[in-house]
Amino acid sequence: MVQDGEWGRSIVAQLREHGRALGFSQIGVAGVDLSHAEPGLQAWLDAGFHGTMGYMARHGLMRARPAELLPGTLSVITARMNYLPASTAEGWQAVEWQGLAQPDTAVVSVYARGRDYHKVMRQRLLRLAEFLATSIGPLGHRVFTDSAPVMEVELASRSGLGWRGKHTLNLSRDAGSMYFLGEIFVDVALPETEAASAHCGACEACISACPTGAIVGPQRLDARRCISYLTIEHEGPIPEALRPLIGNRIYGCDDCQLICPWNKYAQRSELADFEVRGHWAGASLLALWAWDEAEFLRRTEGSAIRRIGYERWRRNLAVGMGNALAASSADAPALRQALSQALTDASPLLAEHVAWALAQGLPN
Repeated sequence: MVQDGEWGRSIVAQLREHGRALGFSQIGVAGVDLSHAEPGLQAWLDAGFHGTMGYMARHGLMRARPAELLPGTLSVITARMNYLPASTAEGWQAVEWQGLAQPDTAVVSVYARGRDYHKVMRQRLLRLAEFLATSIGPLGHRVFTDSAPVMEVELASRSGLGWRGKHTLNLSRDAGSMYFLGEIFVDVALPETEAASAHCGACEACISACPTGAIVGPQRLDARRCISYLTIEHEGPIPEALRPLIGNRIYGCDDCQLICPWNKYAQRSELADFEVRGHWAGASLLALWAWDEAEFLRRTEGSAIRRIGYERWRRNLAVGMGNALAASSADAPALRQALSQALTDASPLLAEHVAWALAQGLPN
């Protein structure tokens, strides 16, 4: 039975107030019936758009069935947390585009320049769940933030945090898309908050801006072509035809968000956790290539970047360095020397990308 009426509304209001104190930008509540989303999810899997992310297929339609993932779940509390660093200047999108136009500069996705969001969100979601338990008594719950087969964007949209943009990300009129999503599955039925309506209209800027054409239609992403997937999730060789399109993006890609008109309303985070760590500010490809594995681990401690490991890190850098050579980089001699020296003890995966990089910028 849904705890509606004055009691239910009061609990949701308290969750929102306490959520703000914990650094969340917005709190909503969704139901657990996502059956209308199952056909689209199955079609996406059938098309193979999940690439080598085998866990997507293994979990299948469980993503659309919260009560199967955690039996007894009656409601899902949704949360968003802004991650644009507080120090971000006005006109930040233009600054990001400038970085992408400098082939010797290594570009890391904005969300990954501070502390690992999994850690930040999880700790605060747990505290929000504890607050709810003190308010209503013992309850079964589990928190998630990009950590289980959960349809995060669907739940966020159903609960009013935003709508699913054509780039497939959750999008808000008040905050654009520069925020993380998290959920608390609970075994108490709370009143659902009103879903958000879509406001993309005829705009398809994100589709046109995708460097690799990964957004194959409105709200339809082929992960196999997505730079975020290729540089983070994909463990093997990056398809050769896509390497030149990656440019100097060594971890993730923000292009579909940079071009989105709604991100002029992107909100700065109140949390110091998401401030840019110094070594990501304008770092050169050569400087990052010089890190040995020990330094990579030290520099990425507490960062989401660490999870890709040193080999994939070097693979991504090699692609960026090859693209810098193709762009007639002023650092070309140093880039070639650094790449050549790495060939002697490179793994097969890295050696393939280094050899490809060295071939760039040479006469055909």
